[in-house]
Amino acid sequence: MNKREEERLRKKEEKHRKELERLEVMSAYEKEYAQYTHICGIDEVGRGPLAGPVVACAVVLPKDVTILYLNDSKKLSEKKRELLYDEIMEKAVAVGIGAVGPARIDEINILQATYEAMRMAIEDLTGKLGKKPDLLLNDAVTIPEVDIPQVPIIKGDAKSISIAAASIVAKVTRDHLMIEYDQVLPGYDFAKNKGYGTKAHIAGLKELGATPIHRKTFITHFVYDKDEDKICL
Repeated sequence: MNKREEERLRKKEEKHRKELERLEVMSAYEKEYAQYTHICGIDEVGRGPLAGPVVACAVVLPKDVTILYLNDSKKLSEKKRELLYDEIMEKAVAVGIGAVGPARIDEINILQATYEAMRMAIEDLTGKLGKKPDLLLNDAVTIPEVDIPQVPIIKGDAKSISIAAASIVAKVTRDHLMIEYDQVLPGYDFAKNKGYGTKAHIAGLKELGATPIHRKTFITHFVYDKDEDKICL
């Protein structure tokens, strides 16, 4: 091995060491509550888009799991999220998904819809786990109508490996769904914007009007009939 190869190997090993140290820090909450057998991380994605559901995920990871580069989904590239999604699904003890659609979001508001999606994710996970998780680590919120101990953590998707895993699975699940919607509802660029209010999306709204997956309460500034003084849906 020449000096260049030795240096390359040294840098690779150093990078790996630092990543393990970072994950150790991100495991602090899981270690603090290690007396609980099944610790469940919960996060959601899709509170802000003009179209599509809000999706929540609940994940229970093994106690001794190592998933390199696990992090807040927003800090990861699409390619990295996809790779981590596969690894999480392979290694997780159980994963639950909950989704609440546009009509329900319009009916009860996005915050309540988010809570509902989280409760659905917990119920889905419980069915797969065979029992309720012992503790919930939540990204920032305390979920109402849940009889499981909860720990809300501000910016939890960057501070807990369980919440980070949930954020990645929720994001990838919703992204895949919006790509499918793009195939049946062309003209809004859903595959790229995932329902968020980009220029292409707003242009599509103004030209084509709203679709069944648009949130009526979110698009009042973009779809409007001046003659009839009402939202065009």
